[in-house]
Amino acid sequence: MSDEIRTTAELVEDHHLPRARVVHSDPDAPESAEQKPLPEGVKRKPVDQKSPAEWAYERLILYIKNFEEQLDSEHEIAMGFTGGNAGVLRIEGVGYFDPDIVTFYGTDEHGTRTQLVQHVSQLSVMLRALPKPSPEVKAKRIGFRLASDLEDPAPDPSSQGDLAGDSAG
Repeated sequence: MSDEIRTTAELVEDHHLPRARVVHSDPDAPESAEQKPLPEGVKRKPVDQKSPAEWAYERLILYIKNFEEQLDSEHEIAMGFTGGNAGVLRIEGVGYFDPDIVTFYGTDEHGTRTQLVQHVSQLSVMLRALPKPSPEVKAKRIGFRLASDLEDPAPDPSSQGDLAGDSAG
């Protein structure tokens, strides 16, 4: 029992925030995404008001950023595809399309442009550290860009234009 006094608003907010838990075999393991506080941008909209795609996208960003924080300057993040023989994708972009699609953009191990479009019910990825394509080029860190995007309010859907891709100029 705690002597902490909580307001009703705090209790309601806590009810709508996700719960996470992790146990590592090494007590000195680096802090993982589940152990870190959620960014304010993620908490701004209650979980029960997010689509499965939006919620999966936000948590993926937290995992990607945390993984990148542990990389040295010689490696970049990539994603292995589980359950198939599709190879590895060097992550260069992540997005979602409500209500249930998450998309990954990048290049494969041969430098071929690659995109994975996945339903959230099938989401299962493995984050990997790959050597940079060239030693003299600075490692790219997408996780930090994605995380900063979470802090910005979502764009107004009416300003997104025609989803069919109006090409009129």
